[in-house]
Amino acid sequence: MKTLFAALLVVCTALLPGLALAQNAADAPAPVADDQKPAVEAAQAWLARIDAGRYGESWREASASFQKAISETDWTRALTGARQPLGACASRSLRQAKSAAELPGAPDGQYVVMEFDAAFANKQKASELVTFMRDPDGAWRAAGYFIR
Repeated sequence: MKTLFAALLVVCTALLPGLALAQNAADAPAPVADDQKPAVEAAQAWLARIDAGRYGESWREASASFQKAISETDWTRALTGARQPLGACASRSLRQAKSAAELPGAPDGQYVVMEFDAAFANKQKASELVTFMRDPDGAWRAAGYFIR
């Protein structure tokens, strides 16, 4: 299980370095730019699938680069190991969204990196970092996920 969790971390954190996301829980959420709203809405729907335990579905709806980085089976195992101990998601709010055209280890494109404050039944304060990318068909799809 540790290997699967490590794989999850590699997939999810490879897209995040270099982006300054707010770390202070007292900071007010930054407003979401109009061009970021479709990515934020897609991320919230994707996270709702994860909250519902539909891990395979979340993988199938992720970007091709995400799917190449981790198999559906390994994604499901990693999420099961990471999310089940937390219990049900009680709340989630967007703290910040940042747009980027390039990220380390990823092809150039349109990205939105989001930080959500979350509370779970067994962990009252958590932070979810979610990266979404705009695919050639115009849809926003998951490119990375990390929870701490």
